[in-house]
Amino acid sequence: MLGMLKALWSYRYFIFSSIKNELRLRFIRSRLGALWMIIHPLMQVLIFATILSEVLAAKLPGIDDKYGYALYLMAGTLCWNLFSETIGKSVNLFVDSGNLMKKMSFPRICLPFIAGGTMLVNNLLLLLAIFAVFAVMGHMPTAEVVWLPALMLLTLAFSMSMGLLLGVLNVFMRDIGQVVPVVLQALFWLTPIVYHITILPERVQAIFRLNPLLPLVTSYQNVLLFDKPPVWGDLLWLCVATLVLAAAALVMFRRASPEMVDAL
Repeated sequence: MLGMLKALWSYRYFIFSSIKNELRLRFIRSRLGALWMIIHPLMQVLIFATILSEVLAAKLPGIDDKYGYALYLMAGTLCWNLFSETIGKSVNLFVDSGNLMKKMSFPRICLPFIAGGTMLVNNLLLLLAIFAVFAVMGHMPTAEVVWLPALMLLTLAFSMSMGLLLGVLNVFMRDIGQVVPVVLQALFWLTPIVYHITILPERVQAIFRLNPLLPLVTSYQNVLLFDKPPVWGDLLWLCVATLVLAAAALVMFRRASPEMVDAL
Protein backbone atom coordinates (compact mmCIF):
# COMPACT_ATOMS: atom_id res chain seq x y z
CA MET A 1 0.00 0.00 0.00
CA LEU A 2 2.91 2.31 0.73
CA GLY A 3 4.21 1.56 -2.76
CA MET A 4 0.94 2.78 -4.28
CA LEU A 5 1.16 6.02 -2.33
CA LYS A 6 4.72 6.54 -3.57
CA ALA A 7 3.57 5.84 -7.11
CA LEU A 8 0.82 8.44 -6.80
CA TRP A 9 3.32 11.03 -5.63
CA SER A 10 5.80 10.16 -8.37
CA TYR A 11 3.08 10.44 -11.04
CA ARG A 12 1.32 13.47 -9.55
CA TYR A 13 2.05 15.61 -12.62
CA PHE A 14 0.66 12.87 -14.85
CA ILE A 15 -2.53 12.86 -12.77
CA PHE A 16 -2.90 16.66 -12.88
CA SER A 17 -2.23 16.83 -16.61
CA SER A 18 -4.69 14.01 -17.27
CA ILE A 19 -7.40 15.84 -15.31
CA LYS A 20 -6.64 19.01 -17.26
CA ASN A 21 -6.74 17.20 -20.60
CA GLU A 22 -10.00 15.42 -19.79
CA LEU A 23 -11.68 18.68 -18.83
CA ARG A 24 -10.27 20.47 -21.87
CA LEU A 25 -11.54 17.75 -24.20
CA ARG A 26 -14.95 18.01 -22.59
CA PHE A 27 -14.96 21.78 -23.11
CA ILE A 28 -13.73 21.92 -26.70
CA ARG A 29 -16.19 19.30 -27.93
CA SER A 30 -19.17 21.44 -26.98
CA ARG A 31 -20.01 25.08 -27.52
CA LEU A 32 -21.49 25.38 -24.05
CA GLY A 33 -18.48 23.61 -22.54
CA ALA A 34 -18.52 23.71 -18.75
CA LEU A 35 -22.14 24.83 -18.67
CA TRP A 36 -23.29 21.29 -19.42
CA MET A 37 -21.71 20.19 -16.13
CA ILE A 38 -24.14 22.37 -14.20
CA ILE A 39 -27.17 22.49 -16.50
CA HIS A 40 -28.27 18.91 -15.82
CA PRO A 41 -28.32 19.05 -11.98
CA LEU A 42 -29.84 22.53 -11.94
CA MET A 43 -32.51 21.44 -14.42
CA GLN A 44 -33.34 18.52 -12.14
CA VAL A 45 -33.69 20.98 -9.24
CA LEU A 46 -35.96 23.17 -11.35
CA ILE A 47 -38.21 20.23 -12.28
CA PHE A 48 -38.55 19.00 -8.70
CA ALA A 49 -39.05 22.52 -7.35
CA THR A 50 -41.75 23.23 -9.92
CA ILE A 51 -43.65 20.00 -9.34
CA LEU A 52 -43.19 19.42 -5.60
CA SER A 53 -42.62 22.83 -4.01
CA GLU A 54 -46.30 23.40 -3.19
CA VAL A 55 -46.51 19.98 -1.53
CA LEU A 56 -43.24 19.79 0.38
CA ALA A 57 -42.09 23.39 0.92
CA ALA A 58 -44.42 23.86 3.87
CA LYS A 59 -42.96 20.78 5.57
CA LEU A 60 -39.39 22.10 5.74
CA PRO A 61 -38.67 22.87 9.41
CA GLY A 62 -37.68 26.48 10.10
CA ILE A 63 -37.92 27.62 6.47
CA ASP A 64 -40.55 30.16 5.46
CA ASP A 65 -38.77 31.61 2.41
CA LYS A 66 -40.74 31.19 -0.82
CA TYR A 67 -37.56 29.89 -2.43
CA GLY A 68 -36.75 27.67 0.55
CA TYR A 69 -37.58 24.40 -1.14
CA ALA A 70 -35.45 25.18 -4.19
CA LEU A 71 -32.54 26.11 -1.91
CA TYR A 72 -33.05 22.88 0.03
CA LEU A 73 -32.95 20.87 -3.21
CA MET A 74 -29.76 22.54 -4.41
CA ALA A 75 -27.97 21.87 -1.11
CA GLY A 76 -28.76 18.16 -1.28
CA THR A 77 -28.07 17.98 -5.02
CA LEU A 78 -24.54 19.33 -4.51
CA CYS A 79 -23.72 16.35 -2.29
CA TRP A 80 -25.57 13.79 -4.38
CA ASN A 81 -24.06 14.98 -7.67
CA LEU A 82 -20.49 14.51 -6.44
CA PHE A 83 -21.26 11.10 -4.94
CA SER A 84 -23.28 9.64 -7.82
CA GLU A 85 -21.07 10.96 -10.64
CA THR A 86 -17.91 9.68 -8.95
CA ILE A 87 -19.46 6.24 -8.44
CA GLY A 88 -20.79 6.20 -12.01
CA LYS A 89 -17.43 7.21 -13.43
CA SER A 90 -15.43 4.80 -11.28
CA VAL A 91 -17.47 1.65 -11.82
CA ASN A 92 -16.61 1.56 -15.55
CA LEU A 93 -13.24 3.24 -15.18
CA PHE A 94 -10.97 0.25 -15.77
CA VAL A 95 -13.22 -1.23 -18.45
CA ASP A 96 -13.25 2.05 -20.39
CA SER A 97 -9.50 2.49 -19.91
CA GLY A 98 -8.61 -1.02 -21.05
CA ASN A 99 -6.80 0.09 -24.22
CA LEU A 100 -4.87 2.75 -22.33
CA MET A 101 -3.79 0.23 -19.69
CA LYS A 102 -2.53 -2.13 -22.40
CA LYS A 103 -0.62 0.49 -24.39
CA MET A 104 0.93 2.66 -21.65
CA SER A 105 3.03 1.80 -18.64
CA PHE A 106 1.90 3.76 -15.58
CA PRO A 107 0.60 2.92 -12.10
CA ARG A 108 -3.02 1.83 -12.54
CA ILE A 109 -3.92 3.44 -9.21
CA CYS A 110 -3.61 6.82 -10.96
CA LEU A 111 -6.86 6.22 -12.87
CA PRO A 112 -9.26 6.52 -9.88
CA PHE A 113 -7.55 9.74 -8.79
CA ILE A 114 -7.82 11.21 -12.28
CA ALA A 115 -11.53 10.41 -12.27
CA GLY A 116 -11.97 11.76 -8.74
CA GLY A 117 -10.12 14.97 -9.55
CA THR A 118 -12.28 15.53 -12.63
CA MET A 119 -15.47 15.00 -10.63
CA LEU A 120 -14.23 17.41 -7.96
CA VAL A 121 -13.67 20.16 -10.54
CA ASN A 122 -17.16 19.50 -11.94
CA ASN A 123 -18.62 19.82 -8.45
CA LEU A 124 -16.76 23.06 -7.78
CA LEU A 125 -18.28 24.54 -10.93
CA LEU A 126 -21.71 23.42 -9.74
CA LEU A 127 -21.01 24.99 -6.35
CA LEU A 128 -20.22 28.34 -7.98
CA ALA A 129 -23.46 28.11 -9.96
CA ILE A 130 -25.43 27.30 -6.81
CA PHE A 131 -23.90 30.25 -4.96
CA ALA A 132 -24.93 32.48 -7.87
CA VAL A 133 -28.51 31.15 -7.70
CA PHE A 134 -28.52 31.60 -3.93
CA ALA A 135 -27.50 35.24 -4.38
CA VAL A 136 -30.25 35.83 -6.93
CA MET A 137 -32.79 34.33 -4.52
CA GLY A 138 -31.55 36.55 -1.70
CA HIS A 139 -29.99 33.83 0.44
CA MET A 140 -26.36 33.99 1.48
CA PRO A 141 -24.84 31.16 3.55
CA THR A 142 -23.41 32.10 6.94
CA ALA A 143 -19.97 31.37 8.40
CA GLU A 144 -20.91 27.68 8.71
CA VAL A 145 -20.13 27.37 5.00
CA VAL A 146 -16.43 27.13 5.90
CA TRP A 147 -17.11 23.45 6.63
CA LEU A 148 -18.13 22.83 3.02
CA PRO A 149 -14.63 21.94 1.68
CA ALA A 150 -14.26 19.28 4.38
CA LEU A 151 -17.68 17.86 3.52
CA MET A 152 -16.83 17.78 -0.18
CA LEU A 153 -13.53 15.99 0.46
CA LEU A 154 -15.27 13.43 2.68
CA THR A 155 -17.92 12.88 0.00
CA LEU A 156 -15.21 12.42 -2.61
CA ALA A 157 -13.18 10.05 -0.43
CA PHE A 158 -16.23 7.92 0.38
CA SER A 159 -17.40 7.72 -3.23
CA MET A 160 -13.89 7.07 -4.59
CA SER A 161 -13.35 4.24 -2.10
CA MET A 162 -16.65 2.63 -3.03
CA GLY A 163 -16.07 3.35 -6.72
CA LEU A 164 -12.62 1.72 -6.71
CA LEU A 165 -14.05 -1.40 -5.11
CA LEU A 166 -16.91 -1.58 -7.62
CA GLY A 167 -14.60 -0.73 -10.52
CA VAL A 168 -12.31 -3.67 -9.76
CA LEU A 169 -15.26 -6.03 -9.35
CA ASN A 170 -16.75 -4.81 -12.63
CA VAL A 171 -13.66 -5.92 -14.54
CA PHE A 172 -14.38 -9.53 -13.60
CA MET A 173 -18.17 -9.35 -13.21
CA ARG A 174 -19.61 -6.99 -15.82
CA ASP A 175 -23.09 -7.20 -14.29
CA ILE A 176 -21.83 -4.78 -11.64
CA GLY A 177 -21.85 -1.99 -14.21
CA GLN A 178 -25.52 -2.71 -14.96
CA VAL A 179 -26.63 -2.99 -11.35
CA VAL A 180 -24.97 0.16 -10.00
CA PRO A 181 -27.13 2.69 -11.94
CA VAL A 182 -30.27 0.95 -10.66
CA VAL A 183 -28.99 1.01 -7.09
CA LEU A 184 -28.04 4.68 -7.40
CA GLN A 185 -31.53 5.52 -8.65
CA ALA A 186 -33.08 3.77 -5.65
CA LEU A 187 -30.57 5.35 -3.27
CA PHE A 188 -31.49 8.82 -4.52
CA TRP A 189 -35.06 8.35 -3.30
CA LEU A 190 -33.88 6.75 -0.05
CA THR A 191 -31.82 9.87 0.71
CA PRO A 192 -33.62 13.04 1.98
CA ILE A 193 -32.80 15.27 -0.98
CA VAL A 194 -36.25 15.87 -2.42
CA TYR A 195 -37.99 15.59 0.96
CA HIS A 196 -37.13 16.13 4.63
CA ILE A 197 -36.78 13.02 6.73
CA THR A 198 -39.18 14.35 9.35
CA ILE A 199 -42.16 13.85 7.01
CA LEU A 200 -41.68 10.07 7.25
CA PRO A 201 -43.23 7.91 9.99
CA GLU A 202 -40.86 7.35 12.91
CA ARG A 203 -40.52 3.63 12.25
CA VAL A 204 -39.51 4.39 8.66
CA GLN A 205 -37.11 7.11 9.77
CA ALA A 206 -35.17 4.55 11.80
CA ILE A 207 -34.58 2.52 8.63
CA PHE A 208 -33.69 5.55 6.50
CA ARG A 209 -31.15 6.67 9.09
CA LEU A 210 -29.08 3.60 8.22
CA ASN A 211 -28.30 5.29 4.90
CA PRO A 212 -24.61 6.36 5.07
CA LEU A 213 -25.38 9.37 2.87
CA LEU A 214 -27.90 10.80 5.35
CA PRO A 215 -25.35 12.58 7.59
CA LEU A 216 -23.52 13.93 4.54
CA VAL A 217 -26.63 15.33 2.86
CA THR A 218 -27.92 16.67 6.17
CA SER A 219 -24.60 18.41 6.80
CA TYR A 220 -24.64 20.05 3.35
CA GLN A 221 -28.18 21.27 4.05
CA ASN A 222 -27.18 22.51 7.50
CA VAL A 223 -24.23 24.62 6.36
CA LEU A 224 -25.83 25.95 3.18
CA LEU A 225 -29.40 26.53 4.29
CA PHE A 226 -30.12 26.05 7.99
CA ASP A 227 -27.05 27.95 9.31
CA LYS A 228 -26.05 24.98 11.46
CA PRO A 229 -22.80 23.04 11.78
CA PRO A 230 -22.40 19.57 10.22
CA VAL A 231 -23.64 16.56 12.21
CA TRP A 232 -20.17 15.64 13.40
CA GLY A 233 -21.26 12.69 15.55
CA ASP A 234 -22.65 10.78 12.58
CA LEU A 235 -19.91 11.99 10.23
CA LEU A 236 -17.24 10.53 12.54
CA TRP A 237 -18.62 7.06 11.91
CA LEU A 238 -18.71 7.78 8.19
CA CYS A 239 -15.04 8.82 8.31
CA VAL A 240 -14.14 5.52 9.98
CA ALA A 241 -16.20 3.59 7.44
CA THR A 242 -14.50 5.47 4.59
CA LEU A 243 -11.04 4.56 5.90
CA VAL A 244 -12.01 0.90 6.23
CA LEU A 245 -13.60 0.88 2.78
CA ALA A 246 -10.58 2.61 1.24
CA ALA A 247 -8.20 0.08 2.80
CA ALA A 248 -10.32 -2.83 1.54
CA ALA A 249 -10.55 -1.31 -1.95
CA LEU A 250 -6.78 -0.75 -2.15
CA VAL A 251 -6.03 -4.29 -0.99
CA MET A 252 -8.43 -5.72 -3.57
CA PHE A 253 -6.99 -3.47 -6.27
CA ARG A 254 -3.42 -4.50 -5.48
CA ARG A 255 -4.27 -8.21 -5.60
CA ALA A 256 -6.39 -7.96 -8.74
CA SER A 257 -4.19 -5.51 -10.65
CA PRO A 258 -1.92 -8.13 -12.32
CA GLU A 259 -4.98 -9.95 -13.74
CA MET A 260 -7.02 -6.92 -14.76
CA VAL A 261 -5.33 -6.32 -18.11
CA ASP A 262 -5.79 -9.96 -19.09
CA ALA A 263 -9.46 -9.83 -18.07
CA LEU A 264 -9.95 -6.73 -20.21
